[in-house]
Amino acid sequence: MNGTCGRWCAGGACTRQRLTVTIGQARQAGEDLSRPATPPPPPRPTVPAVVFLPPRRRFTDVAAVTAQSASLAAIAVAHLVKRFETVTAVDDVSFQVASGSTTALLGGNGAGKTTTISILLGLLTPTSGAVTVLGCDMLRHRYRALGAMNFSSPYVDLPRRLSVVENLTVYGQLYGVRDLRRRIAELARELDLEGFLRRPTGSLSAGQRTRVTLAKALLNRPRLLLLDEPTASLDPDTGDWVRSYLERWRTETGATILLASHNMAEVERLCDRVLMMRSGRIVDQGSPRELIEHYGRQTMEEVFLDIARSQSQPFVAAEENRR
Repeated sequence: MNGTCGRWCAGGACTRQRLTVTIGQARQAGEDLSRPATPPPPPRPTVPAVVFLPPRRRFTDVAAVTAQSASLAAIAVAHLVKRFETVTAVDDVSFQVASGSTTALLGGNGAGKTTTISILLGLLTPTSGAVTVLGCDMLRHRYRALGAMNFSSPYVDLPRRLSVVENLTVYGQLYGVRDLRRRIAELARELDLEGFLRRPTGSLSAGQRTRVTLAKALLNRPRLLLLDEPTASLDPDTGDWVRSYLERWRTETGATILLASHNMAEVERLCDRVLMMRSGRIVDQGSPRELIEHYGRQTMEEVFLDIARSQSQPFVAAEENRR
């Protein structure tokens, strides 16, 4: 460590200094979005150099078994396990998410949803299992997929003292978005941000911050969008607006959405398929209508309570028994 800040440094480059420069560039770029954009620089290669690593024995078998099916899915997870010392947060989980679909990952607090999403984002390394996202092995080549993914959650704050346009500029530069000024202007129109682009992000209402966070997640035009409680703390009108936008965005782009939510009406409206987790395992899955019919309930909220309280035989298990 030899940067001026005394930490966060490696190889003589100070991360704090680099961030300061980036924020300075963001302030300059955000002064006037109406000015004509300068021609973008020549595109840089986006595919990193291939580095061949020796296979890890514990991942080889399941990766080979799922290789063919993974190529047809946006997400393919096989026998995923994650342990934290004596706690098993994810316990032999397998599932697939079809390309172009919206799938819900549901479960009570502590079910393993956040750990699973963190592994899909490459933030955690699993204890064992195989994870393929957009055709890339996330255990060996996750950087090939990360540029085509993004994540949004109202529980992850953007820097509050930066203005909206400064935040979007910083993240756009980190994502390597070309013609960034035009892209920010497009999202500002689509998500109705134009009236507060230059206000500090920390001064915005919950609904405004949710739209800014969603704009940040769409900057790089992701093929896979992971959402954690996208309409939490929103009033019914704003929540409906966000859900309508997500429906329209998926239809227009053909992207894939993996959604974690406690709003069961939202799940019924948006999702093609539901994965139910309990105690680190997938205990049931199916379309919202299939699950409602199997459990003899009227809503997904009633189904959620049945599964969480273990009052009914899981739909998947019942299907297997009928075979």
